[in-house]
Amino acid sequence: MNLNSEQIKAVEHIDGPVLILAGAGSGKTATMTHRMAYMIEQGVDPHNILAVTFTNKAAAEMRSRVADLVSDTRGMWVMTFHAMCLRMLRYSCESLGYKAGFTVYDETDRKALVKRVCKDLKVDEKENPAAMLQSVISKCKESEQGPDEYLASTPGFGQYRTIADVYRRYQEELMAANAMDFDDLLWNGVRLLEKEADVLKYYSDRFRYIMVDEYQDTNYLQYKMISMLASKHGNLCVVGDDDQCIYQWRGADIRNILDFENDFKNAFTVRLEQNYRSDGNILKLANSVIKNNRSRKQKALWTDREGGEKMTYRRLEDEKQEAWWTGSEIEKLRTKGYAYKDIAILYRKNAQSRSFEEKFSIRGIPYRVLAGLRYYDRKEVKDVMAYLRLIENPGDNVSMLRIINEPKRGIGAKTLAGIEGYAASYGESVYEAICDETLQASLSNKSRSAIRELVRMIQDIRAEQDNMTISDIYDNVLNRSGYLKALEDAGTIEADGRIENIMEFKSVIAEFEKGLNDGSVAALQDEMRADRQALMGQGLEAEEPTMLGTFLEQIALMADIDNHDEDEDAVVLMTLHSAKGLEFPVVFMPGMENGMFPGVSAFEDDEKMEEERRLCYVGITRAMNKLYLSGAQVRTVYGRTDWQTESLFLDEMDRSCLDGDTFVKDRANGGRTMLGDYIFAGRSHGTADGYFGEPEAKPFDSLSAARKATRSKKVINDEFANGDIVRHPKFGEGMVIMQDEKTMTVIFDEFGEKKLGKGFVKMEKVR
Repeated sequence: MNLNSEQIKAVEHIDGPVLILAGAGSGKTATMTHRMAYMIEQGVDPHNILAVTFTNKAAAEMRSRVADLVSDTRGMWVMTFHAMCLRMLRYSCESLGYKAGFTVYDETDRKALVKRVCKDLKVDEKENPAAMLQSVISKCKESEQGPDEYLASTPGFGQYRTIADVYRRYQEELMAANAMDFDDLLWNGVRLLEKEADVLKYYSDRFRYIMVDEYQDTNYLQYKMISMLASKHGNLCVVGDDDQCIYQWRGADIRNILDFENDFKNAFTVRLEQNYRSDGNILKLANSVIKNNRSRKQKALWTDREGGEKMTYRRLEDEKQEAWWTGSEIEKLRTKGYAYKDIAILYRKNAQSRSFEEKFSIRGIPYRVLAGLRYYDRKEVKDVMAYLRLIENPGDNVSMLRIINEPKRGIGAKTLAGIEGYAASYGESVYEAICDETLQASLSNKSRSAIRELVRMIQDIRAEQDNMTISDIYDNVLNRSGYLKALEDAGTIEADGRIENIMEFKSVIAEFEKGLNDGSVAALQDEMRADRQALMGQGLEAEEPTMLGTFLEQIALMADIDNHDEDEDAVVLMTLHSAKGLEFPVVFMPGMENGMFPGVSAFEDDEKMEEERRLCYVGITRAMNKLYLSGAQVRTVYGRTDWQTESLFLDEMDRSCLDGDTFVKDRANGGRTMLGDYIFAGRSHGTADGYFGEPEAKPFDSLSAARKATRSKKVINDEFANGDIVRHPKFGEGMVIMQDEKTMTVIFDEFGEKKLGKGFVKMEKVR
């Protein structure tokens, strides 16, 4: 084994609870895969090993590496939490009220269903936005709260009752459609183990050795499920880094890793602190930031690659100049031998990508935005997938309503409302309703004929499904539904693009079917068949999913990160959250400003500030050789322009690692105060010994000595430059931060930001 001493300790300690604190770039995947291989070499049956992670990419890499180390890994589960729960539920969902072949709803489907429920209940979406309702429902499921439990935990009236009503109807609609959302997969996985003692016994007996990757990102349900599965044998190994817990906003509980040694007595703890990714200066910078967090286990990354290039820091005029400067630096890097794909732009907010996309397009720099619109989220792809999902599960109302008039079948909004009302009155799915001859008779001749053809297509394909390949099913859908012909008849550039996308979907299907022959999908089918036989051997029922169901399941479990093509020679633009688990030779981190990174809300909540600091640490440690930091003096976000001050994280960084611009103001001895809409460095308003010093009266008083010493000069308004200190006859002194041909924007000391028309009032240039 080519491992260091600490990694070897982690590999060879296989019994009992084990906590592996693996710092960024410390080789945790190598440690985990060697640990699994070591167990198999020591005689552990792969059938008794469960390894859980958070992305399909990580699971596939882990599975492949283990297969390279040992000859036989059959029966070993290496998958994401959602995939694990989905597989368990595919075998045994009837006890929870579901039928075989249930559909998994993604975020687009969830949103469509929430909006439909709001419409049915006449809920005002302005007062109760779908995104808010989805978020509350998700949080309820993470904490095992149904609609009644949620309502009981609130005052129980007004908006709370509205949310509970939407939640209740949403769940009823999911059950009626034989569908689960992603939160349901986890919650129902736990419910299955709690309700079916025999099922829990089977899996806890089977999985004698359990490993969990990225343990710091687990939520309550994931923690509960793993604890239940490990209760029999107690051989639970968790791998993670509390310094990289950046998903608390979506349920991750950092206490799971911080309290592991209390939750699992006599735990063996190993710290992996040697970093194999980054140069020494990058790690020194990262350590200087993260050490300021209190809720963490003490550790410090180190490397044999001491030194390296210093970080470059620049403070630009605005976000446009920041993007232009970044483009210039990328072109310089290209002359030094770096490829575009070696470079990543990691930002705090999605809105920051626009300025980079604009400037890179002008410069001819190829780029790719990760976590933008996925291929599988495109309208035409969602449409054809809805047809396939209907064939697998005719009760799927979201899919039915998506395609009932795609292509146009003469089903207007009024007719569709009538169909939905008919289905609801008889307790049927929309598909069952349109199969009803009584309902069909109420439609116009054109609509009736089109609906009958749609029903006939679904019935025919379902009847012959066992005799057809997925490619056959797909070709039948495209031709018999009229979807492809409608696009071809349109004859537009947009329609041609949509045709290309649905033809590309045939490549996705072909790749899946190829796997049936070359081993990848066939191996999965063999593994699932063995699982079903083992379950049935214990007297448990285990449904066999169809081939179409297996295909749709794989697509449903894909995440944005799984779409990252490392071979495409393009600069990658993504959020800092999306970058977790990736690494790049060169990283740019723009937006190093208070209010942007860290965000405004972090200044009011210590826990949020610590998570923002962990996010900064994650961003820094994505860089292998070179890191660029930048900020803007003035930034326009969501239509609002604000003066920006430097991020407090810059204050915390080891200055010996930084090169480039000096900081605008040395704030080592200063505090920070929120003043109106601005966060700025100010003098402390109180000290530990009780001395109350004089506060700075105005944000720009630090410039007062210089400007008072300068002779005032009267000029007309269009002579000013950004950064000039001016005096207005009404608003007093301020700084020009932005201007165009007709207007200028000035931040005044006492009146804040004002947008002024040029030539209307004469101002004095102070400095």
